[in-house]
Amino acid sequence: MSTSLVLALLWLVTANVIAMFPSKDHHWRNAYMLIGLGVPLLGLVFWQNGVWVALLVLLAAMSVLRWPVIYLVKWVKGLVNKA
Repeated sequence: MSTSLVLALLWLVTANVIAMFPSKDHHWRNAYMLIGLGVPLLGLVFWQNGVWVALLVLLAAMSVLRWPVIYLVKWVKGLVNKA
């Protein structure tokens, strides 16, 4: 298994452990940190393993960070409806 996949799995485990603990801001600060670390990691997974593995890692990350994804989709829909 490549280094990028090991790091991606560690990212996923860390994100799940963070989600188990209570948070006053509903984990938004942690989500920003995880996104900041996850985007370059996703690029590394893509570079070392190809597009299909990167898409699987992206889907796994989206399942962990589902609320930021939901708000992003709502924001994009609002932009499209205004135009």
